[in-house]
Amino acid sequence: MSDKRQRARVQGCWAKQLPKHSGPTGAGPNCNESKNANVASGSWGFGPQKTTKTFEFLQPSQPIRDVPPEKVIEQAGDFEISHGPSGVSRLRLLPGFLSLEEANWMFSKLLAELPWSQKTNYRQGEAYEEPRLTCWYGELPYTYARSTMAANMQWHPLLVNLCKAVEHATGCSFNSLLCNLYRDGHDSIGWHSDDEASLGQKPTIASLSLGDTRVFSLRKQPPPEEKGDYTYMERIRIPLSHGTLLLMEGATQDDWQVPGLSHYTRGVQLHVSGASFLQVLDMSLIQNS
Repeated sequence: MSDKRQRARVQGCWAKQLPKHSGPTGAGPNCNESKNANVASGSWGFGPQKTTKTFEFLQPSQPIRDVPPEKVIEQAGDFEISHGPSGVSRLRLLPGFLSLEEANWMFSKLLAELPWSQKTNYRQGEAYEEPRLTCWYGELPYTYARSTMAANMQWHPLLVNLCKAVEHATGCSFNSLLCNLYRDGHDSIGWHSDDEASLGQKPTIASLSLGDTRVFSLRKQPPPEEKGDYTYMERIRIPLSHGTLLLMEGATQDDWQVPGLSHYTRGVQLHVSGASFLQVLDMSLIQNS
C-alpha cells in the first residue's frame, strides 16, 4: 500500500530523495541549487532587472493637425465657401422655393410621367447598375462613369416651366437637365464633381430637391501635397427639404466634391395621395458653355 502511494506522488525534488552521486566535488544536485541558478540567470526572476535600452521622445516629423469641424448651412442666403486659384466657389440656398402644395403635386406628377431608367456604368472594365434612376434632357449627350446618356430634346412641359422659374429666381440660364430618383435609403452615388468636359468650364448647377429631407454634403478637393487624402479637408453639410433649391456657382465643381445623396433624415414623412413616401427626386439644371 505504501509502495502505491509513493508511485502516485509527483516526482519532484521533494517527493523522493535521489541517490547521491559521487563526483569531483562530492556533492549531488538539489532543488535549491536549481532554483538559485534560474534566479541568477535573470530569465524568470522577479528582482530588479537591468536594461541597456533607453527611451527618448522624438517630435513627429509632420505637424500635428486637427480635423476641421464640419460647417452646417441651413438658412437662406448666398455663401462664398472658398477662394483659390480656380476662383471663388459660391452657394445659394433657397428653402421653400416651392410651396408644399406645389412640391407635392410636382413630385407625384414627375414620378409618374418621366421616362425613368437605370443607367449602366463601368468601373475598371466591370459593368454595374447605378443605384438610382435617371433621365437626361439636353441638346448634347452626357457622359460620366464611362457611360453616355443620349441627347434628348423632348422636355416634359412641367420641366420647361420649372426651368423658367429657376432662371427667374437665380438670374442664370440653363440648357440641360439631369433628373435623379433615389427610391429608398439604399440608392446613392459616390463622391464626385460635375466637371465633365461636356459641361464646359465652371458649370453652374441648380439642384431642386423633392421628397424626403436629405443631407447634402460637400468636401474640399485636397491640394497635391495631401496625395488624395481628404482627412483634413473642409466639409459642409446642408439639409435639403422638400421644395428646396440649391445653386452651385463659380469654381464649386473644380474645388469641391459632392455625393449624389448623403442620407435621409427620415424625420417627417410626406404624403401624396394618401401614400407615405421616402423617396428623393433631385433635378439638376445645368448651365454649360
